[in-house]
Amino acid sequence: MVSAEERGAVSSGKAPSSGKSESGKTDKAGRDTEQTMGKSDKRIRPPGSKSVGWALVQAARLHRSRVGDRLAALDLFAGQEQVVQALAVAGTMTMGDLAATLRVRPPTASKTISRLAALGFVERRAEAGDGRIVRVRLTDAGLAKAEAIERIWDDVEGEMLDGFDGKERRRLRKLLRKAARNLADVSGVTGHEVDGDADIELDEDEPDALVVPIQGDRLD
Repeated sequence: MVSAEERGAVSSGKAPSSGKSESGKTDKAGRDTEQTMGKSDKRIRPPGSKSVGWALVQAARLHRSRVGDRLAALDLFAGQEQVVQALAVAGTMTMGDLAATLRVRPPTASKTISRLAALGFVERRAEAGDGRIVRVRLTDAGLAKAEAIERIWDDVEGEMLDGFDGKERRRLRKLLRKAARNLADVSGVTGHEVDGDADIELDEDEPDALVVPIQGDRLD
C-alpha cells in the first residue's frame, strides 16, 4: 500500500525519501575527494622545491633567452652561436666532428650549417680525394661574428654569475659538466671529450681550460 507521504511526493514530482540524507552522501563524497587530494598533495612536491633539474632548466631557459636577445643584433638565433664558436676554435671540421663536439645528431648540425651558409657565415668544401666528406669553416664574416659572440657570452656569464666567487664558479662548472656526462651516458649520446672533463674529480681550486659551451639537441 502506498503511504500518504509517497503519494504526496509523486504528485509534487519529488522522489520518495529513502530515509537517508542526500546531503550526507554529498558530504561523504566531498570528504573522500579531500582525502584523495590530500594524499596526492603529499606525494607531489611543489615545482622546484628540491629538484636540481627544475632549477637547471629555469637557469638554462633564462640564459638562452638572454643570449638570444643579444644575438638578434648579429642576425643569429640562440643555438647557432655554438656552431660558430666550435668552428672558431677548430678552424675546419667535418659534419660528423661538429655534431660530436656539440653532442647533437648530424642532421641537426647539418641543418644549422645550411642556415649559417645562407647567411654567409660558413662555407662548405668537399674533402680532397673523397667528395663524400664535407668540411666546414667560418668565412671572414663568420670570424667577426665569433668575436662578437664571445663578448656576448662573457657579458651574460657575468650577469648570471654575479655574486659568485672564483671557487664557486669553478665548482659549478665542474658539477654541471659531470651532470651532462651522466645524462649523455644513459642516453647513449656520444661526443668528443671536452677540455676539462678528465679533471672533473680533481680539486675544485684548480683552474679549468676554456671549453666550448654544450647544450641540448636544439640548434636553430
